[in-house]
Amino acid sequence: MILYTFATITYILKLHTLMIMNTKTLAVGLALVLAGWQPLSAQFSLVNPVPRQVSSAEGAVLHEAPAAWAVVADASLRQSAAWTLLQSAAVKPDAGAPFTLTLGLKGQKAVKKYAKRIPSHAEGYYLSVSPRGAVVAAADEAGLYYGLQSLLLSLSAGKLQEATVTDWPDVPFRGTVEGFYGTPWSHKARLSQIEFYGRHKMNVYIYGPKDDPYHRNQWRLPYPDDDARRIQELNEHAKQHSVKFYWAIHPGVDIKWTVEDRDYLMAKLEKMYALGIRAFAVFFDDIWGEGAKADRQAELLNYVDDHFIKKYHDVEPLILCPTEYNRAWADDAKGYLRTLGRGMNKDIHIMWTGNTVVHCIDRESMEWINERIDRKAYIWWNFPVSDFVRDHILLGPAYGNDLDIASTMSGFVSNPMEHAEASKISLLGIADYCWNMKAYDYQKDWELGLAEVLPGNREALRTFALYNKDLGPNGHGFRREEGDELLSLVARVGQGEPAAIVELRAKALELGRAARLLLGDKSNAELHRELRPWLLQGCLLSEYGTAICDLALASRQRGAAAEREFEALYKLSRSINAQMYELENSDVRHALQPGIKVGTKVLLPTLNKLFTASVDAYNAAHGTALENTADYNPFRLDSDVPQLKLLPVSVRGNDVSIAPSLEVINWPKDAGLTLTADRDITFAGMDFNLGVPGVAQHFRLELFTGGQWHEVSLLHYADNDPVIHTGNELGGMTAGKFRLTNKSGRDLQVYFRHFKFVKQ
Repeated sequence: MILYTFATITYILKLHTLMIMNTKTLAVGLALVLAGWQPLSAQFSLVNPVPRQVSSAEGAVLHEAPAAWAVVADASLRQSAAWTLLQSAAVKPDAGAPFTLTLGLKGQKAVKKYAKRIPSHAEGYYLSVSPRGAVVAAADEAGLYYGLQSLLLSLSAGKLQEATVTDWPDVPFRGTVEGFYGTPWSHKARLSQIEFYGRHKMNVYIYGPKDDPYHRNQWRLPYPDDDARRIQELNEHAKQHSVKFYWAIHPGVDIKWTVEDRDYLMAKLEKMYALGIRAFAVFFDDIWGEGAKADRQAELLNYVDDHFIKKYHDVEPLILCPTEYNRAWADDAKGYLRTLGRGMNKDIHIMWTGNTVVHCIDRESMEWINERIDRKAYIWWNFPVSDFVRDHILLGPAYGNDLDIASTMSGFVSNPMEHAEASKISLLGIADYCWNMKAYDYQKDWELGLAEVLPGNREALRTFALYNKDLGPNGHGFRREEGDELLSLVARVGQGEPAAIVELRAKALELGRAARLLLGDKSNAELHRELRPWLLQGCLLSEYGTAICDLALASRQRGAAAEREFEALYKLSRSINAQMYELENSDVRHALQPGIKVGTKVLLPTLNKLFTASVDAYNAAHGTALENTADYNPFRLDSDVPQLKLLPVSVRGNDVSIAPSLEVINWPKDAGLTLTADRDITFAGMDFNLGVPGVAQHFRLELFTGGQWHEVSLLHYADNDPVIHTGNELGGMTAGKFRLTNKSGRDLQVYFRHFKFVKQ
């Protein structure tokens, strides 16, 4: 072994302990998942994201992975994330190890002879593996960390393959933005997310939870000591995993554009810098009014860039999330985006969600926005976020974005769900997409994501995830494939084939087995907690499916025994349907969750149609009048306000709520919402929050009782209180429906933060 005369560090590394990313079970699981693909080289098929270039001699012999190795590296690397990765394993010095790992950055003596092979791209690395040793030579410290990750993954199945790898990322900034509404991630979940990003070569985590008061509503105030310490810990953890921790502030709700407010913002940024934060973002999303002025935003961001970002030499580029952050909301005539593009310093990144709030990204839309903002857009992709469809959990793959647009964007971050562990399934694919777009295989990455979060029960999780991909109907019109594998079977069921009904019954049973197996698997306790409401509903959906399939088969039989069997199955089906509704409105739900939906795109609608068809056939044959409606819900919401018409209604005891909408609501004049119950309700109270003090005077509330509409007065308890209350006359009124109408004579901009009434 060659020992360098400069500062040399030599260690033995026990390889099995180096697999800090996961257990041997996961390594084997990943190998099994990848068995169906034909990779360029066997061991490097275990590396994810997919490397850009892998060269290996044809028919190269696989060797046993070394049990120990010596490391040669410059002492300056002791502070790097790569060195932290090495030190995460049990180590001891040994200058005589037969396998040598050489680490180095371009310009360092250890890797001098590989200098021409190191990619010139940021975060690029060159990796060479032979039976005698491995070399990781990189353009920078991030590249060194990624090269080492690739080496470890290639060895994770216990074999070594001779190969060389030349690799770098497509997109400079890749990761996530914790920017959803609702319950923020726990500190533990954030630490786990950061580790996940490091493993999969994502280099950005933007901290911007909407419900952190010191990020948004109380942005002028410093964090309390405990909160500040947690942010500090997250930042340090991110450094150890080669992740840039961006802290975001959202002053737009009530900013005054005064020198005083500007100084508050600068003081807050300085406090965060003192905590060790070295990357910053300023958000102006989901607001209107004074804070939404493009010229003021540009002026403020330039001031921050000139007097804070450039003041220090160790701070990442500043990011802006604009108010018009998607094409549907962009008013070209008023020129908001062009004002930002012309007036804001060119090194400031501008975020963009696509053609709408929730949309996949294509080349045409990138060209459209880049021309207006005079720079490459920084993509904020609203997937797999579910804060606007909280009754669904999204366990499907990440797909739909063009594969030839890497050069058109400066960054790409995903907005995940509040369910951090479950989000990893699709985030793994997003990491791969951002690293190497042209090689992206979303189906393979979906399988890898399932194996990563639950290696011991991947097949059960896969079966359950098949019925939890789509978002259901929603105000953004964003849908995902779900149940495609059932479509040919469903067509046969529709044609009345008994064999197809038997197959559908087997699918329902398969879902139930998977859900019950997952309910008993707490190997990933956080994932179990996140999935539990949907697992319970999956069990009921399975029972519902088997009962309906049996009902359909029984409807084809004749005789007294068959009639008794049909009627028993009819009662059972309706009983299970009622239990599904009760579960949707029970305390097993997470906070703010309006319901629990599983299999809503194909499986559940198919079962409901089969129920109706079977009952209709039975009624026709026997002269009966059994109720044929399958999907029970006592409330129906109708609205000519597009952003409100698809909001779910939920019940907790005597409290009935309409789920909140998250963005600014454009409420047209004379438009309204109507809630209809399946029976008369006696009202005990009602209140709702449209986010604007004094707005009650612009709305009319009416209850339909005694065959006509009766108006109920609306008021605020205080001038600065956005919550709207009803007059005392509401208490004790009985009605089958009510409506709320914009009577102002003009279009209004409001929020829809909560809407609740209490029934006796």
